[in-house]
Amino acid sequence: MMLTIGFLVNPIAGMGGAVGLKGTDGLISEAIRRGAEPEAGKRALAALRPLRGLPLRFLSCSGGMGEDILRSAGFTGFDVVYQAPDVTSADDTRSACMLFESRGADLILFCGGDGTARDVYDTVLDRVPVLGIPAGVKMYSAVFALTPEAAAEIVHHLVSTPPLLREAEIVDVDEEAYRHGELRTRLHGYVRSPCQPGLMQDTKQVWEDQDEEKAKEGIGKFLAEVIRGTPEFLYLLGPGSTTRAIARELGVDKTLLGFDAVKEGTLIASDLNEEGMLGILSGETPCRLVISIIGAQGSVLGRGTRQVSPTVLRMIGTENVIVVATPHKLSETPLLFFDTGDRELDAAFGKSVSVISGYHIAQRKRIGRISSGN
Repeated sequence: MMLTIGFLVNPIAGMGGAVGLKGTDGLISEAIRRGAEPEAGKRALAALRPLRGLPLRFLSCSGGMGEDILRSAGFTGFDVVYQAPDVTSADDTRSACMLFESRGADLILFCGGDGTARDVYDTVLDRVPVLGIPAGVKMYSAVFALTPEAAAEIVHHLVSTPPLLREAEIVDVDEEAYRHGELRTRLHGYVRSPCQPGLMQDTKQVWEDQDEEKAKEGIGKFLAEVIRGTPEFLYLLGPGSTTRAIARELGVDKTLLGFDAVKEGTLIASDLNEEGMLGILSGETPCRLVISIIGAQGSVLGRGTRQVSPTVLRMIGTENVIVVATPHKLSETPLLFFDTGDRELDAAFGKSVSVISGYHIAQRKRIGRISSGN
């Protein structure tokens, strides 16, 4: 069957991640000043390339908001229904979606983050199904495929079988509060989105109860002992309350949502962006990365961790990545996944990973694999 897809890219999505801005809303000029480069187009291209040859009709926007990516992926004969300016905004996303709906789109496929998802929702509500290609700094909404390749696989399913849709939450974070270490989320509403277990992410889950805090304390005590016992290593502590429990045991004041460097139990750098990490890693000191997972979604690297670029990860080494999570979080997370932007690096983590879940306690957790198309 012929599927009509309204396709758009938020060209600035995710640009704040690698440079440590924890978001791009209202800060694109600062992101560029810090050396950020566009990533959304590359991720959109990775989703489109496996779709060549399918019975698809694309409605899109001019330039970097869609047309350029479609051409690079080898598509011709698509309809450019919206002329985008050189510098795009939320208004352009909303205007394009209005035209997609009026032209009979069966699906809106967008590339961006939660802010883009919110703009799509504000326009079409639940009238047109929505699928997101992940490219933002933070992606808490349930409309996103796990990876660009997963988005391609979902479209393959939509072409070959009648679509099974679910109600998916559109959730966004207050970026200003987020940059100051406070996590505030807001449910904006529900859209219809493809139901593809194993290929779509769920809404991020947050648990705070007595057992969770005890588990974090156990993880913190164990990793603090490891860090003190291996003074030859530099440790990068990733974002989250679990890694902050490690810092607490060390007596270190850690940023909740950033990456901090610790050596011999002493804080040596806070809230590092990609450039800062590369500077620290340029010496001879070996490094380990301690990172937690996003509950329910299962993301280890790739959601809100763009500071850890493929270049940074190669310098650290995948064998030096330590994953931590509480037992409750692990019980609610079927699979873990890595979406660094480099498929060889993602594959280097193997089929499963050991996750430290308490004091001298670890669990093996399977890593989900996304095929590159059918």
